[in-house]
Amino acid sequence: MPKIAGNAGYIAVIVLSVLFLIVGNSIVDDRPSAARDADGLYFRSAVVTDIVDIVEDRRTFGTDLEFVNTYIFFVARISGEGYVAAEQSLSSFAVTAERQVREGDRILLVYDEFFGGYHFAGYVRINRIAVLGAVFFALMLLFGRKKGFDAIISLGFTCAAIFWVFVPAILSGRNIYASAIVICVYAIVSTMVLVLGFGRKALGAVAGCLGGVVAAGVLMLLMDGVLNLTGMLNQEAQMLSFLPIEVPLDLQALVFAGVIIGATGVIMDAAMSVASSVYEVREAGLSDFKGLLRSGLNVGKDVLGANLNTFILAYIGSSLSLVLLVFATATSMAEFLNMEMIAVEFLRVLVGSLGMLLTIPLTAAVCAKLCSKPQDPDSRDTDEYFYDDHFGYIRKD
Repeated sequence: MPKIAGNAGYIAVIVLSVLFLIVGNSIVDDRPSAARDADGLYFRSAVVTDIVDIVEDRRTFGTDLEFVNTYIFFVARISGEGYVAAEQSLSSFAVTAERQVREGDRILLVYDEFFGGYHFAGYVRINRIAVLGAVFFALMLLFGRKKGFDAIISLGFTCAAIFWVFVPAILSGRNIYASAIVICVYAIVSTMVLVLGFGRKALGAVAGCLGGVVAAGVLMLLMDGVLNLTGMLNQEAQMLSFLPIEVPLDLQALVFAGVIIGATGVIMDAAMSVASSVYEVREAGLSDFKGLLRSGLNVGKDVLGANLNTFILAYIGSSLSLVLLVFATATSMAEFLNMEMIAVEFLRVLVGSLGMLLTIPLTAAVCAKLCSKPQDPDSRDTDEYFYDDHFGYIRKD
């Protein structure tokens, strides 16, 4: 019966997840089609078949300032549309520039109705990323088996929820705070049930995660006012403020959403580890609440230490270019540390870490309560159990 209930819960989560994605997207993505596509620009994937000509235009300013514009004319094949003539323009003044196209390159072409003709827009990179992704998924299935498959499914649902529901909701003018909370709750519930199964272990992990995310959200809202954040962190934020959309984006809310979504990942990892450890100890024969709680907290301490370093290193690695740029241009350490973009990076780490810190004891307590079996000590079979001062009654086998 428990196995049947678990399978039914697993299937129910998949069905509800699909419905959430379909219905959610239909509700939030109500933008007109003109808001989704650039006017007069059409992108096509193509393969370079022949380089026709390369022309260099050299110009000199003063005595020693020279720049070169290079024009590469080539033929490319667009699948389903045939061969087209296209052009790539390169300038020596560009800080970074794509390399010249070569025969056999898979590229993106853009057709501009205003100027006419196809122009080079970039290289197709997603196909190579897809190959690496396929290798990753294959290894997940090889080593993880059923658990690996469940993790892949949950990852797919989470990514789909972000890009198919959350992002369209923001661009359509929906409340960013509410949208972020909905996506976090969905990711927590779907991931825990799919990976841990439908049962007490998943319930304890979900409860711990929700508590940690709520605490992180409240703390983030408090710090938002204390730090006087504007959300204008970098050039990308400035560009977002000028998007041609009906409802201007709330940049402060975007900071909140980014911090909470990032914190949810590490909070889920901590809750899952603690819940699994408590459940495994319970399966080994320990059924005393205090003993299960102590085991969960002990594992949580190790998880906290490992995840804290992982969390900090991940954020430093993702924003390393920004940190280097700001540090190199700051006139003093005080200016560097008090910049809003740096303050937000510190806030990401601290809010996520505090959320994880609160998640561990909450998950351990809920899982210990769900997995414990209160019994009258006098009624225990002394041939089956023995008493430990730290863990209480433990099954001998």
